Amino acid sequence: MMRAVKNLIASAALLLTVLAPSTNAASLVQITENFGPNPTKVGFYIYVPDVLAAKPAILVNPHWCHGTASAAYAGSQYATLAAKYGYIVIYPNSPNAADQCWDLSSSQTLTHDGGGDSQGIVSMVKWTIAKYNADASRVFVTGVSSGGMMTNVLIGSYPDVFAAGSAWAGVPFGCYAAPGNNSGVYGYWNSQCASGNVTHTPAEWKAIVQAAYPGYRGWRPKMQTFHGTSDETVNYVNFGEQVKEWTAVLGLSQTPVSTTLNTPLSGWTKTSYGPSGWFEAYSAAGVTHNIQVQADTVVAFFQLSCSAGCFSWGQGSPSGAVPPVSPLTTSTRLTTSIPVAISTTKISTSTASSTHSAVTATTTPATTVQSLYGQCGGIGYAGPTACAAAKCSSYNAYYSQCVPTAV
Repeated sequence: MMRAVKNLIASAALLLTVLAPSTNAASLVQITENFGPNPTKVGFYIYVPDVLAAKPAILVNPHWCHGTASAAYAGSQYATLAAKYGYIVIYPNSPNAADQCWDLSSSQTLTHDGGGDSQGIVSMVKWTIAKYNADASRVFVTGVSSGGMMTNVLIGSYPDVFAAGSAWAGVPFGCYAAPGNNSGVYGYWNSQCASGNVTHTPAEWKAIVQAAYPGYRGWRPKMQTFHGTSDETVNYVNFGEQVKEWTAVLGLSQTPVSTTLNTPLSGWTKTSYGPSGWFEAYSAAGVTHNIQVQADTVVAFFQLSCSAGCFSWGQGSPSGAVPPVSPLTTSTRLTTSIPVAISTTKISTSTASSTHSAVTATTTPATTVQSLYGQCGGIGYAGPTACAAAKCSSYNAYYSQCVPTAV
């Protein structure tokens, strides 16, 4: 009899445990209400932890090609860390049914408030800020592969929305633009960019970014990028091009202020640029496109573990200075904000239509030694071939690049 009573009590306790509400009931939720301009109908999924910070930060995590919002949610630690630190995670879902890649190629997505997937994602951010009293000065974005490319797009098109970005196995802003008239070209796979055949001078990359938002004179988001040297899908050349692009946009030298080997993993080399690490670049030796995302490194860069008195990039840097933003000139402005009418020494892009203005190429002054991640060889290249504290590595007949000697 006593044994039967004990069994009954144990069964009742187990039932109560099953029926009791979870102490962490937060989960991925789809938002179906009208959340603002969303011309390409990007899906909106959000994770809001049970315990939010008083004024929570927002992290946007676009997925990879052939991925989904739910896959990004389940395949990373960002939601787990959000539950720990009290920030919100937005997981956009690509509307491209063919391959679930992001719109990286249209004039709409590459223009501030121009439409495309990027504007839909920004509408999610604005809705979340209003809904949860989130901190508009602490909005961040990170992604891998196509998500890393979208990270570059959002940082370039919406510098007034994002405080910082972290791109993994991505390409520079504007690199994926479809040639010619790219208005409405949403699902274009730019094989020339992916294979590393699109390169520009730092000044040209800067002009491409500025053309996305010609009237913008404010601060620019800080940025970090990660890339494997053996990436078979998105050529490693794109790593160096991102270095050129964002150091130019931030007004920084291409020469790093510090180089750290074997961080955050063995064989990875970190180079930092500018005061307080305005830009960071991580070269992963021997790593393919299937790069291992280090969520802790991203969270630390964004300072998402901070709960009070947090540093807000753009609202006042640690040194009190803001990266300078040079005004656009007539020769560097694209009349329709479409960065596609630029020729390179490697390939010839399509001739711009009558609605476009060509960007005037600028020539980098000749030097005897090339800086880290600068071009140091290739067909048609006439610049320096010696590298400062680096080695000149050839990636194809058209492009060689100065890379750390540890790579």
